[in-house]
Amino acid sequence: MFEEFLEKQLSWLGDSSENIIFSSRIRLARNLSEYPFPHKATSSQREEIRERIKGAIFKLEEFKDSIFVNMEDLNALDKQFFLERHIISQEHMVSSSGKGLMISSGEEISMMVNEEDHIRFQILAGGFRLDELWEKINYFDDRLTSYLKFAFLPDLGYLTSCPTNIGTALRASCMLHLPGLVMTRKINKILELLAKLSFTSRGLFGEGTQALGDFFQISNQVSLGLSEKELIENLVGIVKQVREQEEEARISLVKRQKITLEDKIGRALGILRNAYLITTKEALSYLSLLYLGIDLGIIKNISQKVVKNLFIVIQPAHLQKKEGRMLREEERDYVRAYILRKRLKEDV
Repeated sequence: MFEEFLEKQLSWLGDSSENIIFSSRIRLARNLSEYPFPHKATSSQREEIRERIKGAIFKLEEFKDSIFVNMEDLNALDKQFFLERHIISQEHMVSSSGKGLMISSGEEISMMVNEEDHIRFQILAGGFRLDELWEKINYFDDRLTSYLKFAFLPDLGYLTSCPTNIGTALRASCMLHLPGLVMTRKINKILELLAKLSFTSRGLFGEGTQALGDFFQISNQVSLGLSEKELIENLVGIVKQVREQEEEARISLVKRQKITLEDKIGRALGILRNAYLITTKEALSYLSLLYLGIDLGIIKNISQKVVKNLFIVIQPAHLQKKEGRMLREEERDYVRAYILRKRLKEDV
């Protein structure tokens, strides 16, 4: 199974005219009305819930070729691998009993079963495509409703384990690459403003993670009191404003610090092409500069597609899956550096 994942390019990292907005995601939370929430359900109830959801998924023609795995059948490295591919959350890696995971053939659509809720259903795409994703996930949600009865109250909406998800139970988000705002030291003010407007910011791998590589995931914080389309429209407006701020920051950097910026980007490329040991944090930092350099036209002989893929494949679990064995930290740093040298020298 993992060989297939390693061999194919992530579809949601495909070509996109959007360079600042890296990806879009919409997630729906749902609970079966006949059962307690996962944290209150017994082990046998969680297993029963998993089988019912699995049965419903495979009744849909679109998911006939999808993969469904029981989380207790995966080891820690397997779970970390799926976290790095943005398929599962950190919460889904803990206490695997009764938990499940569905992944569509192209990895755009996935479902966590018995995470915080019975169903956490998400759809991913490269670039700025929230409206399109909503249409697709809403269609699949309607199809699932034909086979599963979800907990819903007319006055409250969909019922969820966490009160902040009650209502639409929708979480829409965009992953933005914001090195300009980081370098001009404006990022903290932007994040503070987002919090005041009821939007939240997370790191590269979701809740509780750092903004590595200058990536910030911006999403709605509440889902009650507004329709799904209104929530998405609000997020679209905010993301556009942040993108404009990033564009202005980049223009300012080129205008006022062009030589310094070119030097930073050139040094980053030099290290990536020549290092023999490099940590994940270092690599992401330098890849961030390289990605910025490509967007600004400073680097002309490397494709964005190659760099996008490198953000994922240099992660620790990916390296160990590729090598087919557990690696010590220094071994991971060596293999990571080898992949970076090879991929970046090939793409000339």
